[in-house]
Amino acid sequence: MEPVLACGSAARLRSQWDRDGGLGQHDQAMKFLGQDFESLKAECLRNHCLFQDEAFPPQASSLGFKELGPRSPKIQGVGWMRPTELCSNPQFIVDGATRTDVCQGALGDCWLLAAIASLTLNEDLLHRVVPHGQCFDREYAGIFHFQIWQFGEWVDVVIDDRLPVKDGKLLFVHSAEGAEFWSALLEKAYAKLNGSYEALSGGSTSEGFEDFTGGVTEMYELKKAPPDLYSIMGRAVERGSLLGCSIDITSMFDMEAVTFKKLVKGHAYSITGVDEVTYKGNPTKLVRIRNPWGEVEWTGPWSDNSKEWGSVDQAVRARLYNRSEDGEFWMSFSDFLREFSRLEICNLTADTLQSDELKKWSSALYQGEWRRGSTAGGCRNYPATFWINPQFKVELQHPDTEGQSDCSFVLALMQKDRRRKRREGKDMETIGFAVYEVPAEFLGRAGVHLKRDFFLTHGSKARSELFINLREVSTRVRLPAGEYIVVPSTFEPQKEADFVLRVFSEKPADYQELDDDVTADLPEEALLDESQIDQGFKNLFKQLAGEGMTINTAKLQIILNRVTSKHKDLKTNGFSKESCRSMVNLMDTTGSGTLGMAEFHVLWEKIKRYLTLFRQFDVDKSGTMSSYEMRLALQSTGFKLNNYLFQLIILRYAEPENLNVDFDSFLNCLIRLETMFKTFRILDTEATGVVSLNFDQWITLTMFA
Repeated sequence: MEPVLACGSAARLRSQWDRDGGLGQHDQAMKFLGQDFESLKAECLRNHCLFQDEAFPPQASSLGFKELGPRSPKIQGVGWMRPTELCSNPQFIVDGATRTDVCQGALGDCWLLAAIASLTLNEDLLHRVVPHGQCFDREYAGIFHFQIWQFGEWVDVVIDDRLPVKDGKLLFVHSAEGAEFWSALLEKAYAKLNGSYEALSGGSTSEGFEDFTGGVTEMYELKKAPPDLYSIMGRAVERGSLLGCSIDITSMFDMEAVTFKKLVKGHAYSITGVDEVTYKGNPTKLVRIRNPWGEVEWTGPWSDNSKEWGSVDQAVRARLYNRSEDGEFWMSFSDFLREFSRLEICNLTADTLQSDELKKWSSALYQGEWRRGSTAGGCRNYPATFWINPQFKVELQHPDTEGQSDCSFVLALMQKDRRRKRREGKDMETIGFAVYEVPAEFLGRAGVHLKRDFFLTHGSKARSELFINLREVSTRVRLPAGEYIVVPSTFEPQKEADFVLRVFSEKPADYQELDDDVTADLPEEALLDESQIDQGFKNLFKQLAGEGMTINTAKLQIILNRVTSKHKDLKTNGFSKESCRSMVNLMDTTGSGTLGMAEFHVLWEKIKRYLTLFRQFDVDKSGTMSSYEMRLALQSTGFKLNNYLFQLIILRYAEPENLNVDFDSFLNCLIRLETMFKTFRILDTEATGVVSLNFDQWITLTMFA
């Protein structure tokens, strides 16, 4: 089926249907930019040509936007060549993927390369990312593809094999042998996914770990390491988890500075093994570490040329000892804790790290968004808006250990697409979350979005350790069994971003997004007969309507603008012809395009009621309504709307600069909402909550609503 351009709401709804149907799972990966590998390759083979990817062309924009931008001296002399042009016998993978296939080039993406190198330790994992059957001999068409996890979905990324080169050599990642290209092509696919090679500069190894596995990462500050950390690392290595480590910098002058024992600060290393040897009669714990540069190795105890190896049993030395300058080295666990600052472990199968017993996590994933005026409430420092953030409920039923009350779970909050947005000058937002206990009156309920008063009177039970400008913030939380609300947020209000919230619990738990059910408790309004209408109103109507005794769009516009001009406390841009036409269409029961006396009477009563309401909720008497005042006002009239509906209302009716709602927009919004609810009820004759329309009915209803 060919992709079609859909309106935003329809596209969002269709996307959710696709997700519910399994699209985005590893066996049904999303086709990035709609490119299908098999059909594109077949077309190239049929036409006897090599694939040229116009979606990521061999030009300066694919390299970068600033440091590697079109005018940067760093890209002078850079060309693009296929592996078949670089060497006589290029290979995709030779004798299996190994860590020496991943050597860093002129790009600061050591974090990514450390993650790629760790992939080579687990062949099953590697081939989830690097599909089997790709090569440069059989049916070669200059096209390759890779599968990468992105914010809850697996994405299949197609690339051509034109790679950036300078002086005849690959500019970025390369293999030590020089003729093996899977790692360079994977780096290109990742660059395409993020918009450019430069977008990959700087990051955390955990980001690469998660994008190659869909796993969850826990981070350990080694100065505060738990006493069983070596055991945790050993079990993680045994289970194929990915491990990375780094040394903090104290200033930018430290970045990639080499210590006197040849460790690199601000640089991402991968941990490729742990082992224990007997040295001078004592057990000694060792850690094997790899520098993605493929060179520059630790020179302290247990390094390649250290004297310690001479005192180790010959069989053990033969198994562990390696003197080649390949970037990989051993060091003692005690030196590791002393020299390195941070350890990241990505749990692939989500096994618990706090028990030797093999367990599976119970997990859930939510897609969410922070939008100005509707769901971007900021942190708890902003009590007026904190409550508008999305809310999620976690129900913990089973304590970790029998006889105890505590349950463990990991919360991981990840902001989406920030690397891609660097080109626009946007970087990571500062994010975090707070956890609250569900109050007794809301236990067991889902259709509830807790409001401001709750958060003003209740403290959090847990929170992220920091609000920080990283892609993901994760924290292990331990709480008594019960129901809890997780509120993810940016630090400041009105900061926009999309996010994914993942929840992993050690025992089965229930999860759900907390949001108001969409309902409307509206007063009954009878369409009065003319004989029932007050004489004073009749006289007013005759004066306003003129000889035709009807009010059309133009007359309604004059009437409403005259009325509001008399109320100096109201700020308004005036009722537009379009908004008045909409009101006439919504209130018109005869299809005439005008309002008779009875119809105008209903509209007039609404206007008076909504004017009183507007003044009531304009708390600061500014003459406009802020977006969160608007939400409270809607609730007071009987409307309960979920986050997404309220977001659409703000987009449509608020001023884009300050997100304030003028009286004319407020009135138009409420009349439209009320009419659409009542229209649905009229059509839902069986009160099933479902209405069936043919296309003619659908288009008639939506075009004139």
